[in-house]
Amino acid sequence: MKAMNGPHTAGWARVLATAAVVVLCLAGPWCCGRDRNTERRPSARRPVVLATTTSVYDTKLLDVLLPQFTQQTGYPVKPIAAGTGRALAMAARGEADLLLVHAPAAEERFIDRGHGQARFAFAHNDFVIVGPPDDPAAVRGASSVAEALAAIQTAGLRGKARFVSRGDQSGTHKKELSLWGASGLEPKAEPGDGSPWYIDAGVGQAAMLHVAYQRGAYALTDRATHLHLQVRLPLMIVYEGGRQLLNPYSVVTINPERHKTINRQGAAALRRFLLSSAVQEQIRAFGKARYGRPLFVPDAPSARPGSDR
Repeated sequence: MKAMNGPHTAGWARVLATAAVVVLCLAGPWCCGRDRNTERRPSARRPVVLATTTSVYDTKLLDVLLPQFTQQTGYPVKPIAAGTGRALAMAARGEADLLLVHAPAAEERFIDRGHGQARFAFAHNDFVIVGPPDDPAAVRGASSVAEALAAIQTAGLRGKARFVSRGDQSGTHKKELSLWGASGLEPKAEPGDGSPWYIDAGVGQAAMLHVAYQRGAYALTDRATHLHLQVRLPLMIVYEGGRQLLNPYSVVTINPERHKTINRQGAAALRRFLLSSAVQEQIRAFGKARYGRPLFVPDAPSARPGSDR
């Protein structure tokens, strides 16, 4: 019997070869160049945009917390350290999914205008006034915030001291302005572009403290950032204490009816994570080993003794 040759034979050979490949691929996905693990891997989740303050970001607290959240939930987080004013403006444009900020009055206005949904207590520390070690304005003897600021202004107008302001509508800047106002003082009331002793830096918290150190000036800062940078920037605390200097941080949720493009599920998951008892306990200890005291005090209900949340 003769062997079959010709174009018909070649065509059958191609059909048989194709059928064999199909059978092998059905038997196991690795036969077609696919990894079994790849087939089972869940699709990547949409990142959560967290707009926050430079004072939180600079302490590296988020470097500790956010990787844990991503590992637990699969949601990546994109933190943007913008200062409270810019963070609220971003969220008002629908450019953030969740806020972690520290300007209560501005946060309430944000909610009242329909951009925010609710605010939740997260943690607090306090503000302090720092300055050069020689304290040229003799602030250390002040008995109140008003007296401390008046001493700085008086020395400033005499050319003996300077004060550096954030000047960026951040939570710290808003607090500073409210303290000057409550003290009956107007540091920028001089003719021209402002008093030569009062410096509008227009930068974040850490950068502002660098300017204060370089200029031998006073400044208002949150205690956490001062503790974090005190080795590199040996500015001294010249005034501290009292309810006027309390610095509360809140998690603020965005109104999904006003901003329909936000990552609603990711934001809700991140809010629950930040306010959970496990995270609040980490906040209670954060910084204590390195600085001798924690950088923040947890404030969420889950941090209260006896809470089972």
